[in-house]
Formats: sequence, structure tokens, C-alpha cells
Amino acid sequence: MKNENLKPVIIDTVSRSSSGSYYRDNQYAQNLLLKALASGVTDIQELKKLSGIKTATEVYRTLDKLQIRKGYHAALDEAGLSLEFITKQLKSLCGDGTADKVKLGALQTVLKSVGLDKYEKDEDEGKNWEQIILDAIDKKEKGEISSGDIVDEPDYEVIAPALPDEVKKRQEEEKKLAEGLYD
Repeated sequence: MKNENLKPVIIDTVSRSSSGSYYRDNQYAQNLLLKALASGVTDIQELKKLSGIKTATEVYRTLDKLQIRKGYHAALDEAGLSLEFITKQLKSLCGDGTADKVKLGALQTVLKSVGLDKYEKDEDEGKNWEQIILDAIDKKEKGEISSGDIVDEPDYEVIAPALPDEVKKRQEEEKKLAEGLYD
């Protein structure tokens, strides 16, 4: 198995360091360090600057995470647990002969592996585009916004496509049927 195809292993601990900060998943910094090391930068002070890490200790800790990740992939490969093997096993668990609970667990594992296990809201406190429009209209009515800030009339004209005769006939028939329903 080639090392270029390996997905990074994320090592995330929740223990506290002596300074009181949590160790965190710093995958972005790991990638920056890998790129810098590949370019030939080995000075610890330069690596600190390039990666945005504050201390040399944290740079060494991040390099240790990279080494553990590399060793972990080597151990998986040596044990015959390639990504292809894991994917095939998950696929076989999703087959027809297995219980629904096992299928669901396998599918959840696949979704989690590709990052589709969480859906986080991007909206702030329930404000979506409809609420923003309503707020802008209210501000205009109160006089807080001038008419130039909100466009009253669109700069374009909507031209509805011509309906085929078949569709017109079907709509008329449906309208006739619906007239007697609510009497």
C-alpha cells in the first residue's frame, strides 16, 4: 500500500497540559508542518512561524502526532487492514443477510468516515433569509432604511414559459374536478 493514499489519523486527547490548555486536533498545523518539512525547513523557530504554533513544545508535540499517525498506518498495513479491506467489510455488513441494526451501524460508520455524521446549523438564533427580509421591510416601514437601500422593483422581467396544450387541458380538467369537492 502506498503512503500517498493514506488518510490522516486524527489524534485528539482531552487531558490538560501543565499550562492549562487542552491538547486539540491541530490537523491544519500538522499539514503546514508537513509542507514545510517537505520544502526542507527544519529550524524549529521557522516551523513555529510557518505553522502559527506558539511554542516549540507544541511543535514537537505536533510532530509526535505525525509520527504516531505514520506508525499507526504502518501497523494497519502490516496487519492487512487496508482501507480497501475495511470498506469491503463494511459493504458486506450492509448486505441482505444481516440484521437491520448491524446494517444501520455499518452505514453510520461509513457516513462518519466521510464527515457526514453531523449537521450543524449555520443560522444565528433562527435568523434565516426569510427573517432577514422581514426585518429589512420593517426597518423600511419605520424609516430606518432609505428607499435606495432596498430595491422596490426588480431590474428584470420574469417571462413565464408557454404551457403546452396538454398541460392546459389537464389543468382545466383538474379545476373542474376540484370545483365540486368543497361545496
